[in-house]
Amino acid sequence: MGGLYAPTVVTGIHQMYTAIDLGQIAQYGVTYWLPLASAANIAQGAAALAVGIKSRDKKVKSLALPSSLSAFMGITEPAIFGVNLRFFKPFIAGCIGGGCGALYASIVHLGAKGTGVTGIFGILLCLEQPVQYIIEMVIAVGVAFILSFILYKDQNKDQKPEVVKADAPQTLPEEHRDEKEAGEIPANTTATAGSEELHTPVNGTLIPVSEVSDPTFAAEVLGKTAAVIPSDGQIVAPCDGQIVSIYETGHAVCIASSLGGEILIHVGIDTVKMEGKGFTTRVADGDQVHAGDLLIEADLDQIKKAGYDTATMMILTNADSFAAVDKAEPQEVSRGTTVMTIRTGA
Repeated sequence: MGGLYAPTVVTGIHQMYTAIDLGQIAQYGVTYWLPLASAANIAQGAAALAVGIKSRDKKVKSLALPSSLSAFMGITEPAIFGVNLRFFKPFIAGCIGGGCGALYASIVHLGAKGTGVTGIFGILLCLEQPVQYIIEMVIAVGVAFILSFILYKDQNKDQKPEVVKADAPQTLPEEHRDEKEAGEIPANTTATAGSEELHTPVNGTLIPVSEVSDPTFAAEVLGKTAAVIPSDGQIVAPCDGQIVSIYETGHAVCIASSLGGEILIHVGIDTVKMEGKGFTTRVADGDQVHAGDLLIEADLDQIKKAGYDTATMMILTNADSFAAVDKAEPQEVSRGTTVMTIRTGA
């Protein structure tokens, strides 16, 4: 399970694992699940660290090194989405390292007295078996770091980003295309061979990214970010492209644009903890979409009542693959407003 834990983080279903921890603590007095999660988390951090050390690209280093530190503390999303998944091989290396560490933990029956803390500080929950916990971490880190260091190679700067070539577009159901009424949302006709405009995914107010309450987003750890305080919950495609992944929890979606941009739209701060409540997805993995197509319907009132910030981020996770990324100034925006332009040439 240590090898499969990270993929469940990608889909968002890892939030249900707390129930497993609590069930095991009630039955056995310890949870054998948390050490597996710790091995998986710290292994992804080690994989990102290897990328940061080996890469000669300053932008990759500036993203990978702080992301790895975050993963060592138990928060893996920056490392997974910003680095490892992006280059893929480090993600696999992290999964293998997590599996090896978890295997050792299972053999020695490593258990934790509580739940909620993984990574380095997870040892505080394993004080009856601290040596075994340290050995588990060393195994996970060592395997993931070595494999990632061997497998990772800097991308060729002269190589153009891969363009997603779509077959015949898949038409969304009629009831989900209300947001694209004539004159309201223009088609994405601004993309050329060397540039592409990314529109705001939601109506609202475009704010300086530094004002976002989450430090990971505010520091643009995951990539160039446009942040909008939404005035409604209709989340639409910012450009033509393909749905790479839409979370089961409905709070986030990944899109590959026609020019090769890798775009993550994240609705709200920490809204993954809502476990899908208040979110309705309108597309599926692999769907071809056009600028303005409805992706997600979010109940902003429900999000606010649950105590979460509704700020919605559009993140270009592979910004360093482009020669230039231009961002719009803070302003009131509506669907169709350009908030980011990406260029492959000067």
